Amino acid sequence: MALIEVRGVSKVFGPKPQSALPLIAEGRSKAEILAETGHSVGLREIDLDIEAGQIFVVMGLSGSGKSTLIRHLNRLIDPTAGEIRFAGDDILTYDIKALLEFRRSKMSMVFQHFALLPHRTVVDNVAYGLEIQGVGKRERRARAEEWLETVGLAGYGPSLPDELSGGMRQRVGLARALCTDADVLLMDEAFSALDPLIRSDMQDQLAALQARLRKTIVFITHDLDEALRLGDKIAILKDGALVQVGTPADILLHPADAYVESFVRDVNRVRVLTAETVMKPPRLRITTENLDEALRQVRASPHDFAYVQTADGGGYGVVTQEGLEQARRSRTSLKDLTHELPSVQPGQALEEVLPVALQSQFPLPVVDESGELQGVVTKKAVIGVVADQAEARAARAEAAEGDVEPQPSEPPAA
Repeated sequence: MALIEVRGVSKVFGPKPQSALPLIAEGRSKAEILAETGHSVGLREIDLDIEAGQIFVVMGLSGSGKSTLIRHLNRLIDPTAGEIRFAGDDILTYDIKALLEFRRSKMSMVFQHFALLPHRTVVDNVAYGLEIQGVGKRERRARAEEWLETVGLAGYGPSLPDELSGGMRQRVGLARALCTDADVLLMDEAFSALDPLIRSDMQDQLAALQARLRKTIVFITHDLDEALRLGDKIAILKDGALVQVGTPADILLHPADAYVESFVRDVNRVRVLTAETVMKPPRLRITTENLDEALRQVRASPHDFAYVQTADGGGYGVVTQEGLEQARRSRTSLKDLTHELPSVQPGQALEEVLPVALQSQFPLPVVDESGELQGVVTKKAVIGVVADQAEARAARAEAAEGDVEPQPSEPPAA
């Protein structure tokens, strides 16, 4: 069961929101409903599952409904129709007392414009959520100092927010959200007000923190590069409707429609896609040091080579059928036959894998942190990603030269 379940959620803004629901069910557009009823559709029949421990990114252009959606998760906004469940509980049934407790202990929020208290010191800003929870002063200050150190702001506790740069203030906001140890972190355009270099640094820091903490993070952005860089799953909204949900690889390689294609068509795929995206199932791995048995295993496989784990257990090399046949006659050991191969990690970007794959005679082994062989990356698979994107770009250029209307339309705003 997902940690957060959103089922059939619609939100209509206006004096009689229920009057617009039949039109939503009929599939009428946002503009049509506004013209006919004077009501604005914020969300239309949203279904989502957000798993524990993942970064779930919701993205779309201005007016798509992404900020409206995130505010439903902690009931800053209530839906016109639908259900929202947290760990199986229907949060729409909570009374004021239960809702306040839910917000204090289960969900923290990081805002676009920091939302720090200017008259409080940095450490007191970070400790504010704990103060609301009733935690004693000594304990909350100690925990706040720990989180300041975690986000790289050790020693800045006595400062006031106005004495810090924008990036540092956003780190304070992040530390404040983390300090309460809430199950879910809601981040609404949290980095969009920052300069590009600071923004990139904050993305790196969030990714590093997430690798250690494994929080459930719902991250709102209008920036596709940010979504692809951070998201385990991405949901794309348009005019309040859910257009597509998938992994970054799903979104890049299988856009649901022309609207999604317009977002992803110019993304440099080798910077986003990983070895895991293109890897094939593991080829034969030799499990014996007996040359006769090793040769038998290779002969029985569809390939004339096989992988052998190195002596230290941290990587893999390769032996060929020809080498095994020669070695059986000369009684050379299997270890002496093995050609060393560079291995890649499942999450390694294809941008890093490509030059290694081009120089290797054999497919590269994909090895996880425990040293297990997860699959192989072939030269053909990596080159195919580059070639497919180049072909698509060439087709668009040809269409433009021939005055053919390029598809898809509606390119996203910068």
